[in-house]
Amino acid sequence: MLEHMDYHVAEPPKYSYITEFQSHEPDFDYLKSLEIQEKITKLRWCTSSNDSLFILSTNDRTIKLWKVSDCKVKKMKEADHLSQHVSSENSLLAEQSFTADPNNMTISNGYRLEWINKKPDYASPSFRENWNTILNDLETSTARCRRVFSHAHDFNINSISTNSDAETFISADDLRINLWNLEITNQCFNILDMKPFDMEDLVEVITSAEFHPSHCNLLAYSSSRGFLRLVDMRRSALCDQNARILQDREAHGSRSFFTEIVASISDIKFAKDGRHILSRDYMNLKLWDLHMESAPIATFKMHEHLRPKLSELYTSDSIFDKFNCCLSMDGRHFASGTYGNTFRVFSLDGGHDDGLTLKASKTPNRASHLQAAPKAKSLLASLARTQNRRESDSIFSGKGISSDFQSKIIHLAWHPIENLIACAAANSLYTFQA
Repeated sequence: MLEHMDYHVAEPPKYSYITEFQSHEPDFDYLKSLEIQEKITKLRWCTSSNDSLFILSTNDRTIKLWKVSDCKVKKMKEADHLSQHVSSENSLLAEQSFTADPNNMTISNGYRLEWINKKPDYASPSFRENWNTILNDLETSTARCRRVFSHAHDFNINSISTNSDAETFISADDLRINLWNLEITNQCFNILDMKPFDMEDLVEVITSAEFHPSHCNLLAYSSSRGFLRLVDMRRSALCDQNARILQDREAHGSRSFFTEIVASISDIKFAKDGRHILSRDYMNLKLWDLHMESAPIATFKMHEHLRPKLSELYTSDSIFDKFNCCLSMDGRHFASGTYGNTFRVFSLDGGHDDGLTLKASKTPNRASHLQAAPKAKSLLASLARTQNRRESDSIFSGKGISSDFQSKIIHLAWHPIENLIACAAANSLYTFQA
């Protein structure tokens, strides 16, 4: 039916290269005899009052604030003066250094010095034109590290989140959440500490943390036990006690060795309205209403077909993969990655088992078994139309999800104002537009 519907394909956004820079270098913690890789684990944009871009980047232990700004070289008028100055200076150097007869220029070891006059004609129109072209091509952007926030985490950083006040941000590891000021690097405030006196009493760890999009005093964090906690920093300096707990108490099924492993929440995202929050665990994608603590308002199945293979996934460590999630600008469509370089898109208006499976490749395939529900077909159908109708049975199994556990989409993001999804597969970045 979708193939015969009339539709208008929107003009895809155009992206151009700006710059690239090395954010982190390999480091070594001599106190703990631990090698710290340069790999970037999280990126966050910071608000700016000018045209410059500010980016927070972090590896496992160190956070850096980068400023990316335009750097334009001088134009042709100054280039004329520069070329004339270079020409006269080189001419003077040539006259003073090589006034003697070249036939008499010998040195003590018997070798002869030979002057070959191949210096360019700096005054020629062709050189001036090429010089101007080079200068124009050098108009680019540069990145400068403005702040370094370090030595505040004993465990690997898993989250950073900027605040709506544009002054602070949080960083979280397995046991602590720290509050930073963007202007102060030598101190931070520990607002949450889950480390027990005896580490044998440890029952859960922090897996993700996120600030509320509009209320600077509210933040949410998730745990390895499948809990979501919402805290208000105005109530207490330490936020480990005064927290609202969101827990899926209606989750049913027999408990097993893998129950708590697959219940661990890997990522959370606030909707733009600030009332809803999206969470991703290994098996499901869940949408929560902050006014309802007992159960999510919607649950979307991601890996239900893999439940019989949990033992195999545990052996290969694939069961510990941490998939991200994202929401559309209206908060009614959700996406998260899976295996086989594919990701799934769901709609709040559609069925909880209905959705769209898209493959990130140069020749993308659409899983035909997933049809957009009538109320949700506007966006999902648009995404489907942008894909080739070519089916591939070799990479899909079960309910259209790949069983290739080596290739997967972990990171993806939804554009804040456009129906555009960007996802990373291996060393490539793909964009999908509705």
